[in-house]
Amino acid sequence: MRRIVLPIALLALATAPSAHAAKTVVVRGAGFGHGIGMSQYGAYGFAKQGFGYGQILRHYYKGTSLGQAPSRNVRVLLQASDRFVRFRGATKGPGGAELSASATYKATRARGGKVKLTGGGEKIGTFVAPLRVSGRVIRLLGPAINGVSSGRYRGSMELHPGTGGGVTAVNSLPIDAYVQGVVPGEVPSSWDEAALRAQAVAARTYALATRKVAGVFDQYPDTRSQVYRGVGAETARTNAAVSATAGEVVTFEGDPAVTYFFSTSGGKTENVELSFLGSSPKAWLKSVEDPYDDISPKHRWRFRFSPRRLGARLGAPGKFRKIRVIKRGKSPRIVRARVYGSRGTRVLTGAQIRARLGLYDTWAYFTVVSSSQTKRAKGGRTTTKAGRVARRQMAGVFDPAPRSRTLLVERRVRGRWRLAGRIQTTRAGRYRAPLTARGVYRVRSGRVAGPAVRMR
Repeated sequence: MRRIVLPIALLALATAPSAHAAKTVVVRGAGFGHGIGMSQYGAYGFAKQGFGYGQILRHYYKGTSLGQAPSRNVRVLLQASDRFVRFRGATKGPGGAELSASATYKATRARGGKVKLTGGGEKIGTFVAPLRVSGRVIRLLGPAINGVSSGRYRGSMELHPGTGGGVTAVNSLPIDAYVQGVVPGEVPSSWDEAALRAQAVAARTYALATRKVAGVFDQYPDTRSQVYRGVGAETARTNAAVSATAGEVVTFEGDPAVTYFFSTSGGKTENVELSFLGSSPKAWLKSVEDPYDDISPKHRWRFRFSPRRLGARLGAPGKFRKIRVIKRGKSPRIVRARVYGSRGTRVLTGAQIRARLGLYDTWAYFTVVSSSQTKRAKGGRTTTKAGRVARRQMAGVFDPAPRSRTLLVERRVRGRWRLAGRIQTTRAGRYRAPLTARGVYRVRSGRVAGPAVRMR
């Protein structure tokens, strides 16, 4: 194939109207989650390097120690204000009444804020809430908030009148039994032992440090608290990690610390007050380097948006122009950014941008790339270094401009992109690329590629 040679020098910027044009916004990012506390993949990386779980926890939670947890139950919300609650496996009911583990029981709301219990087609009684039933393992029939249908749970089931009618089911169980159902819901059971133990201690601590002081439950069974899936999720390896760390918690100045954790840091965690805006700074929740986090599949990622789609999602006033970060955290995570439109601007937080665009993290960089086929001004003529006449050119903007101000121009040949030459941009990122042959082209800098444009 004949290679197209481009001059290195930037050409003059006189253009005629575009014959073919395209524009895209490339979002490059890193990490997955809120960025605070322990990176789960980072902990896995530390474990694979031979670090123990205590070392891992002290790395992510600065100035902390390991202590013993107080002995108390955890109450987990499983079904909220359902028309009725059905279960099996209970052997004891209200007042120590014997129940049959093989029977299916049904709880419904009764007058006066009470709960009626029936089983085998017969009414067992109406009881003052909460109605408590227990057994070795109780199967809660139907779907639960954690996405598990007819799941099995240790401890007891507390049944309350729902706030909007119906009955609410809450699983009450010892802290370590609860953690057994959390660890395999948060990380793969195949991970190294030290990573599983670190997760067990972090989960136990988080449950105790964030327990509600009022209401009928302490924890949600999903990411609003931490993922809890009950007995069905338990594995021998994760249960062993819970047993090996029985009762251990992360403490700061003698009290259980709030041990936030998340999937992937991208290489650095964030200060809590810079991710959860409005939060008070916490001495143990400071940004730290995370050298082994690159084991995660979401250590680095990219998204592409059309300007129209991105502007609509971000609520840009008028036609989307660009986005500029106003403040980043101790890591490169966005704290605030300004979105520019044809009719004004608006400021969004990093969390708002992440939610609206469906990004994995707020560690993100935005590059707007436009490319179009342009005609020369009348009488214009460009000759390449090889002496060939460039009868067409591609022009556009790469914003922000790369530090080197150098772009690669690529041509698609037989389904693959081939280097066609190099050009320079202006400080503002404007560029022009003279071309000697027809075809489909794009510009690129590093991992950021512009839209494909057919040059005729």
